[in-house]
Amino acid sequence: MTIAIDTNVLVRAAARDDADQTGRAARLLRNEESIAVPVHALCEFVWVMRQGYKMPSGEIAESIRSLIDSANIITNASMVEAGLKLLENGGDFADGVIAYEGRWLGADEFVSFDKQAVTLLRSQGHKARLLS
Repeated sequence: MTIAIDTNVLVRAAARDDADQTGRAARLLRNEESIAVPVHALCEFVWVMRQGYKMPSGEIAESIRSLIDSANIITNASMVEAGLKLLENGGDFADGVIAYEGRWLGADEFVSFDKQAVTLLRSQGHKARLLS
């Protein structure tokens, strides 16, 4: 059986701020046969860990990489890598995910008011335009 997990399970496992819930989250992640991790849950995870827990981007990326490298985890690895690429270069994980999915949907160009996202995507060879 495959289960899908909510963002709060990921947060509890990473934040370790509630002993009971941290233990239950860790056991679930370790013991379930197959776990689907939606990319949207990872977007929320990054936001919560950055904003709520003030975790540095490098630690967040390391946490995500450790998770997706687990044999029992199923996710859209290419989309997650696109998000991690932006996150690890100082940008927003969600912008990398959005740009990737846009390309997957057939978009030729990413358009945003976010100068940093556009600059980072261009530096990665993607067509991106700043809406000004």
